[in-house]
Amino acid sequence: MAKPHTSLKGKLLLDGGKLGGGCFQRTVVLICEHDPKGAFGLVLNRPGENTLADVFDEALPARLQGEILFGGGPVQPSAMSFLHSDHFLAGPCVLENLQLGHDFATLCELGESCSPTQRLRVFAGYAGWSAGQLDNEMRQASWLTFPATVELIFHTPTATLWHEVLRRRGDWKSRLLAGSPEDLLWN
Repeated sequence: MAKPHTSLKGKLLLDGGKLGGGCFQRTVVLICEHDPKGAFGLVLNRPGENTLADVFDEALPARLQGEILFGGGPVQPSAMSFLHSDHFLAGPCVLENLQLGHDFATLCELGESCSPTQRLRVFAGYAGWSAGQLDNEMRQASWLTFPATVELIFHTPTATLWHEVLRRRGDWKSRLLAGSPEDLLWN
């Protein structure tokens, strides 16, 4: 009898030290969608060198022009996604008060908003898994998980996000991994 599907939507996936050398080395991925057909996530700790004004030819609201474009993952690097949060968003998408979008017009509307509590992050590309692929990677212990929060996503510096989430996991293996050098040959 097949095991029922357990969705990882709203969880953070962390490189558990078994992804060395790949594009997911030391990444933190927010799983935005996960069902039996596959999974979709965004790498949270890979800020790019370009701003939105550098990348988009269309007129952007002034507030968006200086926003950094993050590398969301290796799949379809020209595809745009964004996460936005604000107090009292209508209905959760990924988490309570955290929604996922892909539409440029909606992004511009958010950029024209005057809400002081709004948070926004824009991504090029995404992390994607076909049916059963992420489930297999989880069985192989390739990833560690941790519950996502808006605070971790928007208020933890991206340079320290992987280390911070590992420390918050609290187990000795995660703390040891957080303190290890990127290349174990440096030890």
